[in-house]
Amino acid sequence: MRFLDRIAIVTGGASGIGAAIARRMAGEGAVVVIADLDEERTTALASSLPRAVPAVLDVTDRSAVEATVARLDDAVGPVEILVNNAGAATDGTFDELSSESWDRDVAVNLTAPAVLTRTVLPRMVAAGRGAIVNVSSVNALAALGNDAYSAAKAGMLSLTRSIAVQYGQHGIRCNAVVPGTVQTPIWQSRLERDPQVFERAAPWYPLGRVGTPDDIAAAVLFLASDDAGWITGTSLLVDGGLMAGNARMMREITAESHHAPSGASR
Repeated sequence: MRFLDRIAIVTGGASGIGAAIARRMAGEGAVVVIADLDEERTTALASSLPRAVPAVLDVTDRSAVEATVARLDDAVGPVEILVNNAGAATDGTFDELSSESWDRDVAVNLTAPAVLTRTVLPRMVAAGRGAIVNVSSVNALAALGNDAYSAAKAGMLSLTRSIAVQYGQHGIRCNAVVPGTVQTPIWQSRLERDPQVFERAAPWYPLGRVGTPDDIAAAVLFLASDDAGWITGTSLLVDGGLMAGNARMMREITAESHHAPSGASR
């Protein structure tokens, strides 16, 4: 088992991608701290997993983060793996985005991972090892809406590289996964309005489908494990090929060229 007796924090760990990560890490022997704002889901998931620890936590509350990590030192030991997965996104165009929404999205998606990382790093430095995995988004790489969320997720990739370079000398690795569209509970309200949203999104992906939480969890576990022992500072696309190229555009352009008259100017 790759994570036997390793202590891992997974933020946003009570549902979606975070829950998939927590389940898989627990199944591979880790002591998983499920850190989430939803008390009911956090407690329920922790009780269903071996050696899981619930931690009801607002990741944007700096003092609560520091107190939680300190409590874990006493309860289970210093954190060895940190998965910064908690996220939040505000819909709407840039001109509709309020200052409060901007601040919230940046706080959850960039400031909170930075605070958690700074909090656990002294423990990892003392141990001479550690693995941090940040869950970013393809929104960090292309204009796909949710402007504050996207900017924060892009900042997360820069933070990933900075931590990797500065702390590699201490045996600490820091990497990111970059998911595309993933079927998680965060889409529920959209699905109620638009039940076919995933079916319409699927043709944009070369693999012909959107992702599942387990698709992302598998990549996170690889980067957190010793199997990735010589990988740091990287951003791993887990996006069904979306960022490799626009398959739908290519098909439509190709179809158009097949119907163009011979010698037509392009």
